[in-house]
Amino acid sequence: MRRKHPHILYPPGGILIWMVVVMELVTFIAALAAFAVFQHQHPVAAAEAARHMNAWNGLIYSVTLITGGFFMARAIQVLKAGRQPQAAGYILVSIFFGVAFLVLKSIEYAHKMEAGHTWTSGTYFMYYWLITGFHYLHVLMAVLILTGLYVYLRRRQSDTMLSDVMMGGIFWHLCDIIWILIFPMFYLI
Repeated sequence: MRRKHPHILYPPGGILIWMVVVMELVTFIAALAAFAVFQHQHPVAAAEAARHMNAWNGLIYSVTLITGGFFMARAIQVLKAGRQPQAAGYILVSIFFGVAFLVLKSIEYAHKMEAGHTWTSGTYFMYYWLITGFHYLHVLMAVLILTGLYVYLRRRQSDTMLSDVMMGGIFWHLCDIIWILIFPMFYLI
């Protein structure tokens, strides 16, 4: 018997979001690999620049994003159980953590600029600004996606499908995964 919808073509959230996930991971991994080559080839310059990074800030950013991801996963879980208002509440909490990340990261960016550590300050900070800035834009997009989902879920007769919320959750978790790759490269090594 032939299946009407093969699972490989209809993964959670839809095939297109998974194509985006793969492309984004390849892009970030390539950028981080280039950064790692720089660190290996110029250990003294990399170590000197890394002194200006605060591991505690990086840890706070990590906890903030992962906590938001936890609440996004809860939103999907309760939506599957048919509890749409509760799912909207969990998404709102995820939005809060996304905005908190953006605000905290903006403060770090402002301090970096005040200290003269701009993207033209050397190779280390060029990579820092490009990679973390690109990630920042991803989190901003995730917050906008979740805001749209929240608005639709708050409507009594919402037609927002579970797959839409799953797509938003997948994108949020993509931001988590990318940050988990970024965090040690800039804040720990």
